[in-house]
Amino acid sequence: MDNNTDGYRIEHDSMGEMKVPSDRYWGAQTQRSRENFMIGVGNETMPREIILAFSVLKKAAALANRSLVPDRMTAEKCDAICEACDAISGGKLWDDFPLVVWQTGSGTQSNMNVNEVIAGYANAIAGKKLLHPNDDVNMSQSSNDTYPTALHIAAVLIISDRLIPAAKQLILEFERLEEENRGIVKTGRTHLQDAVPVSFAQEISGWRASVERDIKMLELALDPLRELALGGTAVGTGLNAPEGFGKLAAKEVTGLSGTHFISAENKFHALTSRDEIVFAHGAIKAMAADMMKIANDVRWLSSGPRCGLGEITIPANEPGSSIMPGKVNPTQCEQVTMVAVQVMGNDAAIGFAASQGNFELNVFLPVIAYNFIQSARLLSESIISFAKNCVTGIKPVTEKMHENLHRSLMLTTALNPYIGYENAAKVAHMAFEENISLKEACVALGFLSAEKFDEVFHPEEMAKE
Repeated sequence: MDNNTDGYRIEHDSMGEMKVPSDRYWGAQTQRSRENFMIGVGNETMPREIILAFSVLKKAAALANRSLVPDRMTAEKCDAICEACDAISGGKLWDDFPLVVWQTGSGTQSNMNVNEVIAGYANAIAGKKLLHPNDDVNMSQSSNDTYPTALHIAAVLIISDRLIPAAKQLILEFERLEEENRGIVKTGRTHLQDAVPVSFAQEISGWRASVERDIKMLELALDPLRELALGGTAVGTGLNAPEGFGKLAAKEVTGLSGTHFISAENKFHALTSRDEIVFAHGAIKAMAADMMKIANDVRWLSSGPRCGLGEITIPANEPGSSIMPGKVNPTQCEQVTMVAVQVMGNDAAIGFAASQGNFELNVFLPVIAYNFIQSARLLSESIISFAKNCVTGIKPVTEKMHENLHRSLMLTTALNPYIGYENAAKVAHMAFEENISLKEACVALGFLSAEKFDEVFHPEEMAKE
């Protein structure tokens, strides 16, 4: 890059000249976007995952163009683009992607940001004007097909490489807890009221199975995301792209990313509809909903330590109060529930944005990408933190579980086969109103003798593992 004394150089685009910082590789279009969209600067920039996905698709496009139009995409140009894309994917050029989410709804300026940085970096390495950002780096492409492609690549990778592995780590912790706590019977609860007994292992298995089902739904959502819009160019017709470009580029993306992608059969759908993203984020929201439930269960069960349920203990990670000495709070549960709320809010934003695909293009792409990536990233990190800092240290308080179990009035359910539902209900009401045991109430009402009651009443056997 040529440096001027004032720290800027002059770049130009179709609209004229622009002063660009001399220590950056971007060009005039990136600079225009920086100056025209001062919204969320420094905080809400285009997600790194999207930029990394762009580096994959730009390299794939160059390789496909090299095969299909070698007279235009020469070996020298292709190699230079590939080297620049490798630099981006290697994290060397992150400071050259300053653009915010709140820009054009097609993501054109971020596409051009990538094009300009690739061209600028390659030209600096070559020591000459080897690449043009539009004619070479953006060859056979349009922002209208590259941004949806980057979105799908980023979505597949963050789900398969981060979110699913995080969930599997949590499952392993639950499986260990199940095995360690078999045979411990406690009172079940429905409607936040006492219910019939359940084993602690069974309760944990419900948590585990929920996360396992969420993973299956995420895996179902991956297949539609593997279809790429690349090759549709501006409106889906493939104008200015050689025959077979979409399929070959998708094949190259597969090789570069290490996971399978295909060219979308209908590019008109691929450019304007975001239904695959809505579906996939729905699976993410389902996992967030289950994590909300699990975290709430854990903090309810650990509530106390003396005036709550107190049936489990969780790790004491940090002081819980600035005024109450010795207080410890379920902070990991709280971060999970906050992340879940954020994911649910993001889902609403994504759904609204996806409904706005007018004619041949959806122009809410950056906000969709921002919310989707945030959801997957936050939930992945939240689950890992929850597993590591909370679930791994869950311990049953067996004495409290036993006490609560034997005080539960819903144990009268075990008497149904012997005295009937209505009589069992009378036993429960009398025991509650007179603050006596179920046995005392049952005998007082004349439904069973004390000996027969002891013969049929075995709370620990009511939960069958």
